[in-house]
Order: sequence, then C-alpha cells, then structure tokens
Amino acid sequence: MNNNVAIQCMGLTKDYGSRQGLFDLNLEIKYGEVFGLIGPNGAGKSTFIKLLMDLIIPTKGLARILGLDSREDSLELKKIIGYLPGELMQFPSVTAGYLLNLLLNMRGIEDREYLHTLANRLQLDLSRKFQDLSHGNKQKVALIQAFMHKPKLLILDEPTLGLDPIIQRELRNMIQEFKVGGNTVILSSHVLSEVESICTRIALIHEGSVIKEGSLEDLRSERIHKISAIFANEIPAKPELEAAGASSIEFENRTVRFDMKGSISKALEVLAKHEVLELDSRELSLEEVFFSEVQS
Repeated sequence: MNNNVAIQCMGLTKDYGSRQGLFDLNLEIKYGEVFGLIGPNGAGKSTFIKLLMDLIIPTKGLARILGLDSREDSLELKKIIGYLPGELMQFPSVTAGYLLNLLLNMRGIEDREYLHTLANRLQLDLSRKFQDLSHGNKQKVALIQAFMHKPKLLILDEPTLGLDPIIQRELRNMIQEFKVGGNTVILSSHVLSEVESICTRIALIHEGSVIKEGSLEDLRSERIHKISAIFANEIPAKPELEAAGASSIEFENRTVRFDMKGSISKALEVLAKHEVLELDSRELSLEEVFFSEVQS
C-alpha cells in the first residue's frame, strides 16, 4: 500500500441481490483529502461507509484504512475514526451532555474542554434531553461525538442533514481545520453543491458503482458552457463555430445558441468578428454534468 494512501479498496463488494449494494469498488483516497461521495439515495454510498466501518460483511474484496485491515483491525480502527451514521439512534430520558460524556468515558478521555468547545461552535444546549431535540440538534450531537475524541479519520454520512445554513458553514470550517496536518475526511451527500463546496475530490456512485471520479479541477474542465448570442446584423457561419469547438449549434433569426466544453476563448474570438448585441454564457453545474453521466 502506498504510504500516501489513507484508504485503499480492492474489489470491495456487498451484493444484496437484485443489483442492490456495492460492486467491485477499486478506490484510493490519499491522506489530507476531503473526499466526497455523491449519488442519489440508494446508490450505495451508505453501503460503502458501513463496509469501511465493519458494520456489514463484504461479499468479497477488502479495504485497508490507515494501514490497517477494515475487518481484522476493526476495533483498533474505531478508536481513531470519527463516524457520523446516516441514521441516528434514539436515547430516551438522558440529556445530550450526559450522552456525550458517557461516550467520552467509554473512550477513556477525561478532558471535557474540547466537547464544550464543539457544543458552543454548533450552538447545542447540552442540558436538553436528547429525545426532546429537533432533528437538526440531534444531528449536532452526532457530529460532536464524531469530532470530540480528535480522530485521525472522519467518515460522515450526510453530515449537513437538518442543519441550518449558519451551522452548515461552521461545520465546513471544522472540517477544513480537521484536515490540516494530513487528516482525511470522507463525506457523502445526495446534494452535490454541498460536496463541491468543501471536497478536493469527488466520486459519483450510481447503482452500486463509481461511474465518475476526479478532482474538482478535472471535473470543471469537463463542464459545458451553454452560450447564446444575439447579433445586430450578420451572424457567424456554422463551420466557423464548429472549428472553434462549438457543438449543438442552433440558429433562430439573429440569435445563435451553442455548447462549448472547457475554455470558450476560441468561440469568443469568432463572435467578436460580428456585432454582438447580447451575450449570455451559463456553465453547467457539476450536478448537471453528473446527471448527464447517469443518463448516458
């Protein structure tokens, strides 16, 4: 295993039947990365995370995490991983503070200062009973338990679920601070814009398989610009636009619409030869790029 690789999956598979699960996943995640998993509900994101956490047994394949085997070294790994599950357990009749202190005691951690720092940052009242909290505040409890033992790896399943925009921003700050020093983060979401705002690399999972993966820079280079131009008189000829890399070219009176992949500079040179009255350029979001991958 490469010394720079924090997580390595080799043929990792969980087959539930009827094409449900995760299939033949080969993936490497480096130290210091914030790696995002994007895909619709049921795509296999949570299955992947549960396999890493040794909460379900793989049908075949293996995963190595921080140099350890995800199954053979499961207990050791749980000491150094901060894990936010996609579904929260219920804890009746105890306060959020009691629950978090209990978990710290189970980990043998006496220092409570960091716990209170996290609670203040996420605006959580530790004196309230867990069962009386809103879903968003229960999510805060779950996030605090993932961070409070200062793990080496964070695995977060839908971390922003139920959080208001202010707390989402604070969580992004906490994740950025955590990765300083080479710590690694894996987070999943079905909302690509959330993942895009913080991740260094992204993988799209669909029907149990990774169908697209890359850095944000790589993925942005594949984005398509939708360009529309209205001309005063003469309009550019179709061969001119095609030579500049335009595709899906449409003409309507003095309006020209076309798509450009990557840089639009050559197309702008063609347009500048004519008198342009109005110009509109819209870049497809990563979500739209990924959606086109799913449909192709």
